[in-house]
Amino acid sequence: MDHSTHVRLTDNELTPSNLEDATIYGPDDEEIGSVSHMHGTGASAQVVIDVGGFLGIGAKPVAVPISNLDFMRDEDGDVHAVTTWTKDELKAMSEHHDS
Repeated sequence: MDHSTHVRLTDNELTPSNLEDATIYGPDDEEIGSVSHMHGTGASAQVVIDVGGFLGIGAKPVAVPISNLDFMRDEDGDVHAVTTWTKDELKAMSEHHDS
């Protein structure tokens, strides 16, 4: 997928309603996870990504700073993000537990 033509989201668009279920792509354009939920909004938010598993079963939730994800809309208006992390790097992170 050519992300260079996709429109980046503004800080005001970095909200749970826009980002939940968004697909996350790694450095080789591999689908590595999806947004489960967020803590906070805007540039200081933490994004919880479900990594691994199959059809949501067995996925490991990890929390990352939103600043490490580049959220955008494709030609169809679907929101997704790209990151420099690989699936293995995300899987190696500590599992996130909501308090």
